[in-house]
Amino acid sequence: MNRAVTRTLSANTHHLRLCRRTLCSATTDHVYHATPGEVNDNVQPYDIAIVGGGMVGMALACSLATTPLTKHLKVAIIDANPALTNQVPINREDPPDPRVSTVTPATISSFKDIGAWQYVQQHRHAYFDKMQVWDYTGLGYTKYDARDVYKEVLGCVVENKVLHRSLLSRIEDTDFGKTIYPSRLMSMSLHPSSSSNIVDDTSSAEALYSRGRLAKLELSDQKSLYAKLVVGSDGAKSQVRELMGFKKTGWNYSQNAVICTVEHSVENHCAWQRFLPSGPIAILPIGDNFSNIVWTMNPKEASDLKSLSEEDFVKAVNHALDYGYGPHPRPSLLDSSSMFSWLGGNMTITSNASFEVPPKVVKLASARMSFPLSLLHANNYASKRVVLIGDAAHTVHPLAGQGVNLGFGDAFALSRTIAEGVAVGMDIGEVSVLKRYEAERRPANIGMMAILDGFQKAYSVDFGPLNILRAAAFHGAHFILPLKRNIISYASGEQRLPLFT
Repeated sequence: MNRAVTRTLSANTHHLRLCRRTLCSATTDHVYHATPGEVNDNVQPYDIAIVGGGMVGMALACSLATTPLTKHLKVAIIDANPALTNQVPINREDPPDPRVSTVTPATISSFKDIGAWQYVQQHRHAYFDKMQVWDYTGLGYTKYDARDVYKEVLGCVVENKVLHRSLLSRIEDTDFGKTIYPSRLMSMSLHPSSSSNIVDDTSSAEALYSRGRLAKLELSDQKSLYAKLVVGSDGAKSQVRELMGFKKTGWNYSQNAVICTVEHSVENHCAWQRFLPSGPIAILPIGDNFSNIVWTMNPKEASDLKSLSEEDFVKAVNHALDYGYGPHPRPSLLDSSSMFSWLGGNMTITSNASFEVPPKVVKLASARMSFPLSLLHANNYASKRVVLIGDAAHTVHPLAGQGVNLGFGDAFALSRTIAEGVAVGMDIGEVSVLKRYEAERRPANIGMMAILDGFQKAYSVDFGPLNILRAAAFHGAHFILPLKRNIISYASGEQRLPLFT
């Protein structure tokens, strides 16, 4: 290590000690309300500006706040969502909100690592250790059990507002130096890059900006701020992505997802998904005899479904999850033993777990919501001083509930990358640092997107020979234990493709 880098690291270490002493003696949870017309270019620059304070943006902030190497960083969170500044109590007696997420064991583990899962456990949530997936033709089904991969659970269904509040509560229990700007990003600008990648805090914000060391952000309340790194976590319609010219690839599915909360007479402990001619319907446990419905169909059908009376809607759901569209699957429809005899005697076959009918829905417990489905992927996640995470970088079909888990994976990976950069005194906004994050997350996200898109296309066609092939795939996933274990492990967040390995 040369002398210049050694001096820089020594100065940084001294600076960190001073920052820690200052933070320990001051209140660091700030909400900034700008006076109309105010432009304060003399303010000290932020290390990171997170544009979008939703679940993924808050996961990044929480990870930074609880990591020793990054907890001293000065962070701005830009989001006009009032939930960040005016926290309404979450009442357990209220029915669950229809906006929920199925978090994988890998995500749960990450939440535990940053100390946020304990806050989730204070609110309603529902673990599930079994999942049944079947086809409307009655030709095939498969059942997954956490015990097949020596796990306790396959996942946990949590309301989005609970995940968001839990992350925010964890941050508030630290001395993390964050400032919340209840505003919207209007524009961003960058000057040509500097040749040096060593951190330099000796100049004013304006001087550093003019030398390419900072990005400048203009907000809707006419406030300006500077940051070494801007993180776009502002959703599928990302302003950061569009302003900075990130190219993207994608298409609409010509499908809408209808979501709502329903109630049973008994508590549901299993995740269910049935593939129907127009798209899958999933019913997910959320605790206290409630379940969440995610039903995919074409936009006209979605509109009609939303306009049904509550009684007719409940009938439609039960019809879709029982004998509607086709018979119950029966293993005898296909001779599974002979079908897979070519695999040889060394293949382990699981026991024949029988098909079950989901618990009946007795009541609609929330408003019905509908939103269009699409696939989107940014060609690049990182450029100088700017990086994308979550839906700003990629959106996927919701049929496996993987979208938010991919976003959380982005957030935790970016936090690690930033910590590594801080550890060696690098400028965290440099492309060479940010590309390490992209190299880790882009292949993982593309792999999951390809699988989900393939499933969506395979189950969008009602054609006899294809139905037989789908049934064979179901039976393979049901009877062949090595394949089943790979599928469960991959869906649980382990980055290993579901192949015979």
